[in-house]
Amino acid sequence: MLFVLTAVLVALVLVPVLYIVLASLNSDVGVASGEFWPSSWSLDSYSRIWTTADLSTGILNSLIVCAFTAVASAVLGTTTAYVLVRYTFFGRLTILRGLVGLQSIPGTLMLLPVFVLFSSAGNYLGVTVIGTRWGLFIAYLTFALPFSTWVMVTYLRGLPRELEEAARTDGASTLVILWRIIFPLSLPAIVVSGIFAFLLGWNDVLFASVLTRPETHTAAVALQIVGSSQEGGALPVYSQIMAASLICAAPVVLLYLAFQRYLVGGLTAGGVK
Repeated sequence: MLFVLTAVLVALVLVPVLYIVLASLNSDVGVASGEFWPSSWSLDSYSRIWTTADLSTGILNSLIVCAFTAVASAVLGTTTAYVLVRYTFFGRLTILRGLVGLQSIPGTLMLLPVFVLFSSAGNYLGVTVIGTRWGLFIAYLTFALPFSTWVMVTYLRGLPRELEEAARTDGASTLVILWRIIFPLSLPAIVVSGIFAFLLGWNDVLFASVLTRPETHTAAVALQIVGSSQEGGALPVYSQIMAASLICAAPVVLLYLAFQRYLVGGLTAGGVK
């Protein structure tokens, strides 16, 4: 029974992926006619999509913004969590509860306030925020940092204080403890928080559509533009859309393959023995 249930769950995941792969190797007309198995095999969609959509620019922008978001949220989340776990001060519990409460706020409710805030900041400071990569980076960091901090708070609670006390006895400062002890021991959790921050930006369409211009569009926005351009009776390019989807998914798959050995330890948050 367990084997059958597992097989069904695996099929629910793999069948759509298999269809996307087969559709990307089919012709646009073949996919539009409803063919599951391609009547003609071709890799033309993988070469034509680069001219159909500005996919290269979108992928480059996504990699830059999401990479900076992942690194910044992981580093800032770790240092913030260390302060919240190891020190006692007024408002500490309020901050911890606020980190949990922020996860329940839908991003759609924050779109208009973020846009108005960035627009006003640009007018007052005389700098352009909307339409830039760093403006999108700030928006993603705002939503990724609370989650990264909470992940690190959960993980750091499992680390023994004796290691830090021994280091302080030897004269190590707080920065040295963070760099030499906390960061190495917390690497699995840091990787988890960084990957989730990366995915938050990589999968986002809402904020990227509003806070960017054509030169700074992300890969998700490029895919949205290609998909929406087929409405209204235009020639369908469904095969190219499937090929573009696989191309945009490739960096995320490679990211998981590269850091998969850290993910289990980071998600279990078991600390050290």
